[in-house]
Amino acid sequence: MQSITRRWLRGSLLITICILAAALGLFLYYSHQNLYGGVQRAMQARFSTVEGRLQATGTAGSSQATSESRSQSLRRTVEQFDEKDKFEFMLLDSSGVVLATSSGTMNKNLLSEGRDFYQAVTGSTGSGMVTFRTADGEHVMAVTSLVPYAAGNVTAMRLVTSLTLVDRQWYSTLMVSFGVAAVVLGFAVFSGLFFIRTIVRPLGQVEATANRIAHGDLTTRLPDAPYDDEIGRLCKAINQMAEDLTKTERMKNEFISSVSHELRTPLTSIKGWVETIANIRDPDDENYRKGITIIRSETDRLYDMVEELLDFSRLQNGIKLNCEVLDFVAEATDAALFVEARIRQEGLHLVYDEPPEPYPVWADPARLRQVFVNVFDNAIKYSPPEGTIFFTLTRTATTVTASIRDQGRGIAPDDLQNVKMKFFKAKNAVRGSGIGLAVVDEITKALGGTADITSTLGQGTTVTITLPIYHAGQEHLHEPL
Repeated sequence: MQSITRRWLRGSLLITICILAAALGLFLYYSHQNLYGGVQRAMQARFSTVEGRLQATGTAGSSQATSESRSQSLRRTVEQFDEKDKFEFMLLDSSGVVLATSSGTMNKNLLSEGRDFYQAVTGSTGSGMVTFRTADGEHVMAVTSLVPYAAGNVTAMRLVTSLTLVDRQWYSTLMVSFGVAAVVLGFAVFSGLFFIRTIVRPLGQVEATANRIAHGDLTTRLPDAPYDDEIGRLCKAINQMAEDLTKTERMKNEFISSVSHELRTPLTSIKGWVETIANIRDPDDENYRKGITIIRSETDRLYDMVEELLDFSRLQNGIKLNCEVLDFVAEATDAALFVEARIRQEGLHLVYDEPPEPYPVWADPARLRQVFVNVFDNAIKYSPPEGTIFFTLTRTATTVTASIRDQGRGIAPDDLQNVKMKFFKAKNAVRGSGIGLAVVDEITKALGGTADITSTLGQGTTVTITLPIYHAGQEHLHEPL
């Protein structure tokens, strides 16, 4: 179960962290650009205002007079600068030397070794910007813009402002951003682990329950899942599997007990009569002849039971069907003739009208005979004295059907759906292994047909065998098992 958590940590959580980091990085990048870029844009706006005034200054006189007039205008602007609390306004000559300042004093802390001036002179835009820390440790921004008109010895304008408030806002943005990212990441981890726990814990219960079932504890069950999701359906499937295994185990034990009893009865009879015959010297003695007859009868009974068990085992493990084109009517008639003597011996009657035309089918003759004999055997065992067994053959354009109906005790409705299951014996079942109908069902399915059972308590049972009519090429559709 820990591997699920590790896979989540390596997969989903790692992707979440990468996405969160990328989103945080983009947000901080654009926030930084907006904050510090906004300060630079504000300075550039003030330069634009001053440049607009210069354009309208001294245009009527000579160029030299105009230049001097603009120089004077710039100096007055510096002296009368009304935002001294926010900016330091400077005028620079062609060497970057400060000619005038709005504060009237030369603050060397506000100099930046001419880097912004150099950018303005050498750059294509005529402006430059640097941020630096003064000797007092104050973080400031300096923006220099070349004067676009001749203005005496004034070459550039420079604005310097403190970034203390902007830095505070930036640090607040950083703290809030990392805080939000931490909350988001924490929520993702918590929700992910909670979700994984809702999967891992039920799977752990499923694993433990499956292990107990595998070790033979068929009474263990999983608790009902609160949700009808994949986990809930898996729990229901595990519980249903345990129920089915319990049912199969119970039927298997009942089957073993029943078969043991069925085998013990003839063996006890054979053993008793062998001991009796051993003490009889005269072969003409009535008990001697009776004992031989009973031993022969019980031996045949044992042989039939063992053959039935072997047939069922072969069907479960896969047997080879030797199919060929058969006349369903002829096979059914042969089966009826085969059991007719036994039917009369049991004091029963058989009603069978043989259809005049053949019904062609693709089947194994030995297995088809076995199907009929097994169904007849059940009908004989459950028929009352002087009862009648009805054997009917019908056909449609695509199928042939054989119905064997008795007038016996019938099958209880709650047993009817299970009578074709291996090892199952109904409540009112008589002697036998309880696998005859299971064998019938397996063979019929292998031949591409169906075996259906209907019954009414006290009125009898009808077993209907349906096979497809043979058509050319059918031998390739149903390969031997």
